[in-house]
Amino acid sequence: MDQYEHLIIKKVDGVGGIQFNRPHVLNAINQEVLLSLEKALDTLRKDKTLQVLVLSGNDKAFVAGADVDKMAEGDSEFAYELAELTMRVQRNLYEFPLPTIAAISGYALGAGFEMTLCCDFRIASHNAVLGLPEINLGIIPGGGGTQRLTRLTNLSIASRLVFTGEPLKAKEAQQMGLLYKVVESSELETETRKLAKMLTQKPPLALWAAKRALRRGINTSLEEGLQIEEDLFCACFETEDQKEGMAAFLEKRKPKFKGR
Repeated sequence: MDQYEHLIIKKVDGVGGIQFNRPHVLNAINQEVLLSLEKALDTLRKDKTLQVLVLSGNDKAFVAGADVDKMAEGDSEFAYELAELTMRVQRNLYEFPLPTIAAISGYALGAGFEMTLCCDFRIASHNAVLGLPEINLGIIPGGGGTQRLTRLTNLSIASRLVFTGEPLKAKEAQQMGLLYKVVESSELETETRKLAKMLTQKPPLALWAAKRALRRGINTSLEEGLQIEEDLFCACFETEDQKEGMAAFLEKRKPKFKGR
């Protein structure tokens, strides 16, 4: 297997990109794609020049789902192996230390939708279609869909999408709070780049602390979450970026963050 089979990896001006590249099957996910994605995430995680990560597909599909032809022949042992791999890769993306953006055009269904739920931001074009159609195949989501969707929205919305399998158009998904922005297809790349550039201008260590506080705090009690926030807030005062940010504010100039 090619190191990053079915993926295109890009790095430009502090922004890393992972583009799904199986256009003949609308970027459907299989084990080979998941293993490639795992390797790509591990490599990009170690790249100290990066400040933001963007996931994308093509005009027709971000990721249209999983390869059903292979799943149709599988038994519970196959399902466990696939689910364990999927959960491991999704966790890697969910806990990625940099801000992550999913740029969604076309279909983002099943495993594709679950992939976007692991990202910090989701920007979609008007032609985007999102959903969890697994119920129509006699199964349920197996990549975190029932859990992350509930936490991002509420139990009522998650129940609707999981029980019915009905797809969402971009505007409705935005109204539910699932999307940061909906734009014309021709503007998706530009708007994604604009958000990524804005994030690269923020202090990297403070972004890391903010993401860690949000990710760790959501699964704890309020008291534990507040302690996590307090510890990370105080840790920021040991950074050069904190000194620079506050000095720039007082001196009425633009800060120059260095990530240390």
